[in-house]
Amino acid sequence: MDRLVIGVDLGGTILRAGAFDAQGTMVVVCETPIEAARGPESGLQKMQGLIKQVWAESGAKTLAGIGIGSTGPVDPLHGIINNPFTLPTWENVRVVEWMEKAFSVPVTLENDADVAALGEYWQGAGQTIQRLYAVTVGTGVGTALILDGEIYRGVDGSHPEGGHMVLDPGGPLCYCKMRGCWESLCAGPSIERQAREADLTGSHLLEMAAGERDNIEARMVFEAARMGDKPALAIVEDFTRYFIQGILNVCILFVPEVIVLSGGVMRSTDLFLPRLEDALQAYTEMVPAHRVHILPAKLGYYAGLYGAAYTIWSKVL
Repeated sequence: MDRLVIGVDLGGTILRAGAFDAQGTMVVVCETPIEAARGPESGLQKMQGLIKQVWAESGAKTLAGIGIGSTGPVDPLHGIINNPFTLPTWENVRVVEWMEKAFSVPVTLENDADVAALGEYWQGAGQTIQRLYAVTVGTGVGTALILDGEIYRGVDGSHPEGGHMVLDPGGPLCYCKMRGCWESLCAGPSIERQAREADLTGSHLLEMAAGERDNIEARMVFEAARMGDKPALAIVEDFTRYFIQGILNVCILFVPEVIVLSGGVMRSTDLFLPRLEDALQAYTEMVPAHRVHILPAKLGYYAGLYGAAYTIWSKVL
C-alpha cells in the first residue's frame, strides 16, 4: 500500500486509531485507554504515539491525512475540543493544530456521532442512502444527519444534539440543563439509575449484580427482562415508550430514508424493535413514517474510525 489515511476515534474511555486505504478497507487498528483526567497534553501524546504505531504496522509509505472523531462538544471549523464532560480537563484543546505540526498532513476534527454516521454511509448500513439519520445509544444518545454524503451542520458548524431534545419536561435533570431529554431517559446510565432506585423485591437483578445495587448495569436489565423479571420489564417498558417517541420525532422533523441504530443499548433491540416498527407503520398523518427503514449499524465500534478516515479521503480523492 503506497498511502493511507488514519482515522482516530477519541472516546471518554478508549482511544482508537485505524489505517484505511482508498477503497475503505481497514488494514490495521489499535486502541489504548485515553485516561483523560491526566490532561490533554498526555492524551495528545498518546494519540500521536498510536497514530505512529498504526502507520508503522500498515507498511504504507505515505500518510495522506488524519481524520479525528471526538466525543463532543467540538468545534470542527477551528479544530478545537472543548469537552470537560466526558473528557475531564479537555477545554479549548487545539487537537488539529497539534497533529498538523506533528505529522505535516491535513487533519480534520468532527463530532463522534457525525463520523459514526458518515462511516455507516461510506462502508456500512447506509451505502447509497442519501438521507441517513444515525442514533447511537450507549453512555449517551448521539445523533447525526447525513445529507447527500455530507454532514449536516448547524450555525458556525455546530453539531445538532438530537439526544438532548426534551421528551418529558418533568423528567430527570441532565447535565445539558434540561429535564427529561432523550439521553436522560434512554441512555445506559439512565437505565442503570432506574434499576438501582427500583423496588427489586423478587427480582433477579440483585443476584446478577452480586447483591450490590451499584453494580447493576443496563445489559443486566435487558437480560432480566428476557427472563420475565417484573421490575426489569417495567424499566424496559418506560425505555421503549420514550425511545419510540424520540424516533418518531426524528421522522417528523427529517423524514430520513433510513435510521441506523448503534451502541451498546441497541444490542437489545429484540425487546423493543417490533413495537418501534409498528409505531412507524401506524404514523402516517403528517409524514410517511411507514417508509422510514430502521437498520442496525454494520460497523460496530469501528464506525467512527471509518467515518473519520472518510473525511480525509473524500477531500484527498
